[in-house]
Formats: sequence, C-alpha cells, structure tokens
Amino acid sequence: MARRGLSREERALWHRSMQDVAPLAPKKAPAVAPEEPAPEPRRPRRIEAPPAKPNSPLPALAAGDAPGVDRRTVEKLRRGKLAIEARLDLHGMTQDQAHRALARFVVQAHGAGLRGVLVITGKGSASGERGVLKAAVPRWLNEGALRARILAFSWAQARDGGAGALYLLLRRVR
Repeated sequence: MARRGLSREERALWHRSMQDVAPLAPKKAPAVAPEEPAPEPRRPRRIEAPPAKPNSPLPALAAGDAPGVDRRTVEKLRRGKLAIEARLDLHGMTQDQAHRALARFVVQAHGAGLRGVLVITGKGSASGERGVLKAAVPRWLNEGALRARILAFSWAQARDGGAGALYLLLRRVR
C-alpha cells in the first residue's frame, strides 16, 4: 500500500505545533577514545581487583560461559539485551596498543560502576583470516586484574558488531 505525502496545510500545521518543542539529548553510550589519555582525577583513587581466594582461583571464561551468574542475566548478555553503557573500538590498533586500551577501559568502566560494555575487536581481514585482536581479546580478558573485574563475556549480536565485538558483564564495585 503506497503512503501519501503530507499536504501543504498538514505540513504547516505540523511546523506550527512543533515550534516550541526542543529535542531531547540523544542517549548514547560514552565512547572511550583510545588515542587520548584518560584525564587525571583530582584525587587519585586506586581501584584494586577483589582478592581471589588463595586456593580457589577464578575459572577462565570463554565466550558465552558465565559461572556463578544467574541464567536470566546470561541470556540477556548473549541476546544483547543488557544496556551498553560504554564502548571501546580497537580497530586499527597494534596488539600492544589494544591490550593497554582494553585494560584501561575495563578498569575505568568497572571503577565507574558500569555493568554492560561493548568491546569492538573487528572480524579480521577480508581474505578470511581470523583477526589477531579477535583472538587475543578473550585471552586478555582472562588475565589477572581484568578477569577479577569481569563476570562474563559473549560475542555480540549482529546489530552491535556480531563476531567482531564482545559484550562484557562487569562485576559490581564493592
């Protein structure tokens, strides 16, 4: 069924009725610019990872695994239904730059009390090779200080980057 356009009178009425309306500010997740250094806080605050029990190290995570997280939350994470409160894009970075940016991003997001964040790794080259960062980021997320801040991670839905991005569920700040 074809949609008809608005008449000149209808357009004029619409503009008159909307002349006093101000648009709402868009709700966008704050972007963390990896090239720019994080601003220094006035009073330095050290954020430490919660200590792991000596005889019980945290289990390694794989995409989609979430030991100790309730099933409903895990499904929200996998389906991309958790709010993305911040995002980090690692495209174009070397492994060293990406590793530092990821560590800084996770520490800052966790310290700010964020729960759901998105890390964009990229999918790899067009020739079908698996991306270096795509393979490295899950490994980095399992390293000591980062692992202690992360409850779970999962590959993103297509609308958020699909296999070239990861949803992270961060622990609550104590």
